[in-house]
Amino acid sequence: MTATLRNLEDQDEASILREIRSALHGLKFGAVEITVHNGQVVQIERKEKFRLQPPAGKHA
Repeated sequence: MTATLRNLEDQDEASILREIRSALHGLKFGAVEITVHNGQVVQIERKEKFRLQPPAGKHA
């Protein structure tokens, strides 16, 4: 897992919403978790799941 530090000082609501939209982009299965501290967004975490299926005609 990779963490990216971004400066949130002086970010307006539109900037934070763009970051959330970016985390959601292309997500098919998973979750986006937004952490708020003292009324401010301090972390946006994306958890993505990949479901693997056996080839057609084969059973596990």
